[in-house]
Amino acid sequence: MSAPLPLSLPSGSSGALAVAFGVGLGFGWCLERAGLGSARKLMGQFQLTDLAVFKVMFSAIVTAMLGMFWLSRLGVVDLSRVYVPETFIAPQLVGGVVFGAGMALAGLCPGTSCVAAVTGRADGVAVVAGFFAGVLATSLVLPAITRFYGSGARGSVTLDSVLGASHGAMTLVVVATAMAGFVVADRIERRSARRLAGVE
Repeated sequence: MSAPLPLSLPSGSSGALAVAFGVGLGFGWCLERAGLGSARKLMGQFQLTDLAVFKVMFSAIVTAMLGMFWLSRLGVVDLSRVYVPETFIAPQLVGGVVFGAGMALAGLCPGTSCVAAVTGRADGVAVVAGFFAGVLATSLVLPAITRFYGSGARGSVTLDSVLGASHGAMTLVVVATAMAGFVVADRIERRSARRLAGVE
């Protein structure tokens, strides 16, 4: 596993796999503790009654971003070694629509469906089976869509490079946006709670 740290483990080694397993286990535990293994919890996001998903995921983004920024400033992390996935405009737009539709229908995403499946929820098992079937189907038709699959390549794109901002400035903007988003989310939840209480 290539890590952006001074000490990294060889890809595929038992140590790398152990680290990956530990990270996955910790991530799954956090999702379950936040209640995100429940489809009802996630559907509250679309119904604007429970914005826990927004809060948890944005908190994770901000924590990771601040951690990477300060660790890089302290010389602990080398950001040039952090892999940024390449951007492919059309395929990723289509993939986003398919992913969003699937999440809205199932109430679960790949990560939360794994958590739901492990904790014994039948809907989680069904979603996991569904996305494995989707991966298999995509691999079978990939030769026919290879040209589309690689279209719209833009390389590794980041917000700071697009906007011409420094890493520090972009970090500040994202953190400020998150803080404002949390305030708005709380107001939306309180309004929804009052509306539901009025109906009852």
